[in-house]
Amino acid sequence: MPLLSRWAVRLALIALGVGSTLGALILIQKGLGTLPWAWSGLGAHVELMLIGWMTQFALGIAYWILPRLPGMAPRGNPILAGLAFILLNLGLLLALLAPFRPWPWGLVLARLLEVLGLLLFGLAIWPRIRALKP
Repeated sequence: MPLLSRWAVRLALIALGVGSTLGALILIQKGLGTLPWAWSGLGAHVELMLIGWMTQFALGIAYWILPRLPGMAPRGNPILAGLAFILLNLGLLLALLAPFRPWPWGLVLARLLEVLGLLLFGLAIWPRIRALKP
């Protein structure tokens, strides 16, 4: 497994752990009513589970498992793919911090970074998506 995929999967597993913990706290509040502050973590829970866990895990595995290219760079441009993962995680981090900052455009910028990261990842792996030759 390439280093970039290992990092993406590790970060995805961290997001899964933190997001699941937030979800468990929200469920405890819903059932017992003992943690009234837990509902403030709902947005972070959703962000961590959808972007941090599912999306990042899928991209990390896709980078590893898609067919390799012939030549010196079998997985395409690693700098472009690395930049894509960096932008995705910067967007995730900004989305987690946006509710605590007074800047109203924080969440919009977070989404733009995430989308740009996804587009760059698509551009990085595009040459690897091809039909098998019979």
